[in-house]
Amino acid sequence: MKNAIVTGATKGIGLAVAQMLLREGYHVVVTYAHDEKSAEECRAKLALISSEFEVIKADQSDKEAMREFAQSMLKLSTIDCIVCNAGTTLRCDLESITDEDWERTMQVNLNSNLYLIRDLYKRIPENSRIVFIGSLMGVYPHGTSLAYGVTKAAVHALALNLVKCFEGTNTTVNAIAPGFVETEWQATKPLEIRNNIYQKSAVKRFAQTEEVADAVRFCLNNGFVNGSVIEVSGGYCFK
Repeated sequence: MKNAIVTGATKGIGLAVAQMLLREGYHVVVTYAHDEKSAEECRAKLALISSEFEVIKADQSDKEAMREFAQSMLKLSTIDCIVCNAGTTLRCDLESITDEDWERTMQVNLNSNLYLIRDLYKRIPENSRIVFIGSLMGVYPHGTSLAYGVTKAAVHALALNLVKCFEGTNTTVNAIAPGFVETEWQATKPLEIRNNIYQKSAVKRFAQTEEVADAVRFCLNNGFVNGSVIEVSGGYCFK
């Protein structure tokens, strides 16, 4: 059985990806940072599909916790798929960004992903799949999410550059750049703001998490898709 790791996957896009991977026949390791309630709910949802999963606490803002997690994953004979989904946001103007906030956003969204792949490199066999969940905000600038947009643009660049590290192995590295997705992050958006976003999208709605997971599935099943940033935006900014 192939093994997959999905970071930050107890809800939202990550959960949909973990559910998809279970259905595809993987043993799936899901990580979370601190939300124990979501972790328990995730376990219950995954158990409806298969028993081949683990839900492990590993806070990506904590370097030592991530080192310990990577070390624990060496128990797996192979790591055939890594989906780097965990992320955090920082919404404030330029002058309000503290050094600590900037560095934490970089650590969670970018640095921890590189360190994890580096530490697990020898367990990643040929024909494996690495997928990053980036963001359309890494493509189109956003005035109040500077740190988030920069880190996601860097995630896209990391995916493209890691292709060279796996050259000749048939392991592929890609990034998915979703637009607005129906997750808990978006649930509290006022209707006025949602309608404004709808007007910038050709399909006039947010994506479902399963639609993003299906883009990840595409990367799993197509070995010629490599070094790509795949937008899942519904035609955002099509005007």
